[in-house]
Amino acid sequence: MIMIQGRLEITIKINELPQAKTVENGWQQFDIECDGRIITTTVKPKVWKKLTDAQANYPQWVGAIALHQVHLHALALAAPKLF
Repeated sequence: MIMIQGRLEITIKINELPQAKTVENGWQQFDIECDGRIITTTVKPKVWKKLTDAQANYPQWVGAIALHQVHLHALALAAPKLF
């Protein structure tokens, strides 16, 4: 079988502000539970401000966090969909 190249893109949607801790350079780190898996992510201060502003100004907000650097040990697509 010949293998082809692909790009992994993961987007996590949230609708409440997570509890974060400040790490170096003012970045915020927090955990998100996704279908029984814990995802730890770190965002720039500018992104964190967008999340806090959304929570303060919009009662029904939804945030989408795109993960660009993903470290996986194993990934299985149970029911993949083609878009």
